[in-house]
Amino acid sequence: MMNPIIGKHSFSDVPRELHLQQNSSIVMDNNIAENPSPTRAKWRKVAYGGMQPGFDDNHTDDSFLEGMVMNANVVKRDMLKVMQDSISISQYLCIVVLVGLVWTYTLRSTLDETSLLYLDVSLLGSGFLVLLLTKEMLSLDLLLHYLLNVFFFTTGLYVLAPVYQTLTRSISSDSIWAVTVSLLILHLFLHDYSGSTVRAPGALKNPTLTSFISLNASVVASVFIASRLPSRLHVFAIMLFSLQVFLFAPLVTYCIKKYSFHLHLCFSFSLMAMTLAFVYTLHRLLFVLLLGLLVFVTVVCPYWLIRMQEYKFEINGPWDEAKLCFDITD
Repeated sequence: MMNPIIGKHSFSDVPRELHLQQNSSIVMDNNIAENPSPTRAKWRKVAYGGMQPGFDDNHTDDSFLEGMVMNANVVKRDMLKVMQDSISISQYLCIVVLVGLVWTYTLRSTLDETSLLYLDVSLLGSGFLVLLLTKEMLSLDLLLHYLLNVFFFTTGLYVLAPVYQTLTRSISSDSIWAVTVSLLILHLFLHDYSGSTVRAPGALKNPTLTSFISLNASVVASVFIASRLPSRLHVFAIMLFSLQVFLFAPLVTYCIKKYSFHLHLCFSFSLMAMTLAFVYTLHRLLFVLLLGLLVFVTVVCPYWLIRMQEYKFEINGPWDEAKLCFDITD
């Protein structure tokens, strides 16, 4: 039989225990409401850290754009400086026009083979004179190396002159003129106006592939013109003249520019004036076209370049690829 005292005491404590459990559950609910989650991990900017817990894969915070730099590599150019740099293009354009004038006068029989040979010798002598005057950029061994190359070069041209004379006999003259003009345009388009195809003394870099393609285009154009001449001596003289200009004229002008920039400017303007005078005697319309082209290259193109710099907008930031700060070939 159950003791009535014990049973009475047990049943009277049940409501009290239920009341205490309800109070404790209310306190726990309040604590959960005040602290719904533990402290959230801070987002870190890592490259290969994988997904970070609690953040999307493409998540970025406000600090991501702190490293953004606008127009960091944009060079502010000066109009006068750009015009001075463009003079090299106008200078070489005049050189190519002079070559075309000599070709024209030779095909018209205005220049005979003797006059061409005198012109070749004078150009060769003046070229080596310029190299000697800029002797701090030229050693005696290098000069002898150039002379030896010129000797073998001239001998090879004289031997191959009969081959050049009959090389395009089966091709019509109209096709020859069209291909020659196209090759000269290609030569001007790919020419390296900052250096020389022949590695100049003091040059910091080797000639580029496009400069060699440009040289080959000018050589083929010279062969096409030489194949329309009547005699072997004519072919030899015109080929020697053309290759002297296309090979060694950039070398000479490069040495002049490195020796004295003021001398480079004087030589360039004198060459432009002489070229315009010769073209004027040939045809006035060609004179106007050449003058307009020189003004366009020397004045209009630099002005366009300066104006376009105002619209250049470059953005750099932590998303860019890393760049080496040293030469990997060293």
